[in-house]
Amino acid sequence: MSTTGHGHAHSLDPGFAGPDPHDTASGADRPFRLGIGGPVGSGKTALTAALCRALGGEIPLAVVTNDIYTTEDADFLRSTGVLAADRIEAVRTGACPHTAIRDDITANLDAVESLEQRHPGLALVIVESGGDNLTAVFSRGLADAQIFVVDVAGGDKVPRKGGPGVTTADLLVINKVDLAAQVGADMAVMRTDAQRVRGELPVIEQSLIVTPNAPDVSAWVRTRLTRRASS
Repeated sequence: MSTTGHGHAHSLDPGFAGPDPHDTASGADRPFRLGIGGPVGSGKTALTAALCRALGGEIPLAVVTNDIYTTEDADFLRSTGVLAADRIEAVRTGACPHTAIRDDITANLDAVESLEQRHPGLALVIVESGGDNLTAVFSRGLADAQIFVVDVAGGDKVPRKGGPGVTTADLLVINKVDLAAQVGADMAVMRTDAQRVRGELPVIEQSLIVTPNAPDVSAWVRTRLTRRASS
C-alpha cells in the first residue's frame, strides 16, 4: 500500500480533526470539499489530475494544492491542462503539510474562498495535501470527506501499520498496483490487511497507467456528491 512518509512527530488523531471555527458556511451553501492526502510519491497529484479529467466536463470544480516551499503540484496540474489555470490555487505551507490541513487551515480556507468568489456555482473543490505520513488527516472545517492514497512501493506491510490516514479516511486508495510484482508487494496481503483495519470503509485498488481517469474513484466521488445533494 504505500510509504510511511516523513518521520515527523504527529498527534495521533483517531480520525478527522474536529470542527474549525472559521467554517461558518453550511454544507448546502458551499461546494463539497474533498481532501486528498497521503505520503510523498503515493500519487496524490496524479489522482487529482485524473479526477479533473474524469469529472471536469460534468461538475464545476476547482483545486487547491499544498506544497511546503514551492507551487510544484499546482504548476504540474496547470501544465497538464486538466483544468483552466485560474481554477487551481497553490498554498505554500512553510511547515509539515499536516499543519495546513489540520492544525491551522486558514491558508487553505482562504484559497478555497478565493476560488468560490472567482467561480460562482462550484460544486466541488479538491484540496490536495502535501506529502505527509500515515497520521495525516484533514480538519472537518476544511474537508467534508477525505481520500487517503498509498502505493505499493512502500511494501505490503503498510495497511497493517494503520494510522488515522489509513484507518479512518472515507476512502483508501491503493495506488500503482501495476508495480506490485516489480517491488515484491503481495496484493492479497495488502487487500486483506486494509479491509481488516478499515472495517466497512471502502478500499479501491488502481493503476493510473491502466485506467488514467480513475473510474472507480470518480464513481465514488459522484456518489458522495449525489448523497450530499439529496440530503
